[in-house]
Amino acid sequence: MAFAMEESRAALLVVVIGTLMAAVDSTIMILALPTVGRELHSDLSTIIWAILIYFLVTAVLTTQMGRIGDIFGRSRFYNAGFVVFTVGSFLCGIAPEAITLVTFRALQALGGAMLLANGGAVISDHFPEHRRGYAFGYTTFGWSVGAVLGILLGGLITTYFDWRLIFFINVPIGVFAVVVGYLYLRDKERTQAKLDLPGFALLTVALTLSSYGAIEMASYGVTAEYLGLVLAGIATLAPFLWWEKRAPSPTIDLSYFQDRLMSYSLLSAFLQGIGFLSVVFLLTMYLQGILGLSPLAASLLLVPGYVITSLFAPYMGRFSDKLGARIMATTGIVFMIVGVAAYSLFSLSTNPYWVVPISLVTGFGGAMYWPANNSAIMRQARRGSYGSISGLRSTLTGIGSLLSFVLSIAIAGLSVPRYVAFEIFLGTTNLRNIPGNVAASFLLGIHAALLVSGAILVVAAIVSYARPHTPAAPKKEAPEAQPSPP
Repeated sequence: MAFAMEESRAALLVVVIGTLMAAVDSTIMILALPTVGRELHSDLSTIIWAILIYFLVTAVLTTQMGRIGDIFGRSRFYNAGFVVFTVGSFLCGIAPEAITLVTFRALQALGGAMLLANGGAVISDHFPEHRRGYAFGYTTFGWSVGAVLGILLGGLITTYFDWRLIFFINVPIGVFAVVVGYLYLRDKERTQAKLDLPGFALLTVALTLSSYGAIEMASYGVTAEYLGLVLAGIATLAPFLWWEKRAPSPTIDLSYFQDRLMSYSLLSAFLQGIGFLSVVFLLTMYLQGILGLSPLAASLLLVPGYVITSLFAPYMGRFSDKLGARIMATTGIVFMIVGVAAYSLFSLSTNPYWVVPISLVTGFGGAMYWPANNSAIMRQARRGSYGSISGLRSTLTGIGSLLSFVLSIAIAGLSVPRYVAFEIFLGTTNLRNIPGNVAASFLLGIHAALLVSGAILVVAAIVSYARPHTPAAPKKEAPEAQPSPP
């Protein structure tokens, strides 16, 4: 029993580190990008893919990586994700040009997808139902701390050190996590099934085409080419769904969507991702482009919200174990809606420090929502499908994050040229230096985008509340499965 407790704690430590590293690298490039582009002699349209490729690859591949983890061993595949992520980080640090950096960021994102897809599955393997909310509270802690570190390190390293250090710092952390993972993590079971290669290929094509087309439309406007890519990606979902209903070992078991608790929890995660992450992008553009703050100063104002999430998430996870996900998760989204409504009242002369108390409200909402919703999703998953469901949840969240970026740029940028919106996002343009009413027009675009985000969060709250009530998980643990032979 002592070894089991030690193993569960080691599993939680490794998953928290993986979540933290993935979060750091989702935000750390934002503040560093202007410096990186300048030193690598790259134009904005190329170097911005160092950010976007990370969103794209993780959104596309997490479901498949979770499925592969089910088949070949979730803990083993999670550790392999650390290896890929660490190697990718090192290669990013030595990249000689922008295209090479983007390529290595894709490799790093592949490792991130392996981590994100299997992290929830590793937690579910090592923690019984009545303690998973507690464990997912700590993974939310890891994500929030990682987001804060990404903001702080991105600004500090770029300002005072060589930008390449933002990638090299991952290497010793990754090596430590790999060692701990291989010493303590054990595969509880593996799914006796073959990899669904046709389903894998169809889903990859569908998500890649639609995601890439949406990014390009946000960047350069709606054209026949980009719209065609989005429609082609959506159309590819039809043969994918047709095949998955007939595949002997489908990539996504569609029978899960007949479960109201599972389907509503997944849909809530998707909608919350679209509606809430866009708020961070919009605030960044407001603080930098309209109020004239530096990228680092603007980002620091958002830190208290992440701190609140990281501090309260473990406790909220414990409460969700006792109260169930429905009330806890829905209340969390309501806190986010209140925060978005407050942000939508900002004007051209609002004191930027108002961001701090509002971010505390939304941060507390996040501490309530994420552990409860993640626990509800994994609670409904069958043991042999932990990786698939964890990967599907991460995929939906990743697509939501990507669509948030598209939503922010597309709506807020309606009043200014899109390249200006990108430059505002990166902190290289201050609208106060542009004559006329450009700042006022851009503020109207930000308000419109915030209202859209708020409306999406309202729908997410309705979906979250419509799920069946989940009573407290039983404390009696099922007999632990024996590890599969190597």
